[in-house]
Amino acid sequence: MTTTLDSFITRSRSLPVPIATSQEIRDRGSTFVGTIFRCSTVEQARVCIQHLKNVIHGNKPASHEIAAWRCMALKQKQTGLGGPDDFEVRNGSEDDGEQWAGERVLKLMKAEAVIDAVVVVSRWYGGTMLGPVRFTHIETCATEVCQAFKQQDELDEAVLLLLALDEELNSLRSQLNALNEGVDASSSNTPKPPTYPDWTLAELPKAKRLVKARDNAIKSVKSLIEEKRQQQL
Repeated sequence: MTTTLDSFITRSRSLPVPIATSQEIRDRGSTFVGTIFRCSTVEQARVCIQHLKNVIHGNKPASHEIAAWRCMALKQKQTGLGGPDDFEVRNGSEDDGEQWAGERVLKLMKAEAVIDAVVVVSRWYGGTMLGPVRFTHIETCATEVCQAFKQQDELDEAVLLLLALDEELNSLRSQLNALNEGVDASSSNTPKPPTYPDWTLAELPKAKRLVKARDNAIKSVKSLIEEKRQQQL
């Protein structure tokens, strides 16, 4: 039987899903783990923190859930139509009993240029005071998930770009087939574009290679189309 808070909540929207979780750091009985969630408001950030604390860690509560968030938001009385000046980044942090730790995580998020995210570094105290090295462990965990967050954004952008390039390439190939067969391009069969699975971060280099390959293929097909049209003049 589930005993976490989650089992007693009636949900109208999906639960927060971590974008990345760091490797554990263990030192003299204490354990440190970083987690990062995507969020676009301070309210969403707090929901993520509470979900991690009460649900994900519900069966094994952490001694400290150190959190920091950065969210892009509209300034008061602005509509967003005025461009970047209509927006501001809203920052915040919570130490949860680990004095000064939240501000350190926030500083690191700023250095990594991570926005629309909340980072939580969880510490399970092992009974031995660690001194200043505890901040090193906290920052290491936070750095790991911030970098993974940025890589995930890069992967998502690469997949979106691939989908757009595939559509353009298929359209160009249809035009080339129509020129070769002497028919209208709209009547030419258009190949079904490929679909992409839920790639992991390990496949980011592959996605980048495919983007480069699609770019080269588009240039090649455009060249063939131009050559064919010149021949028909």
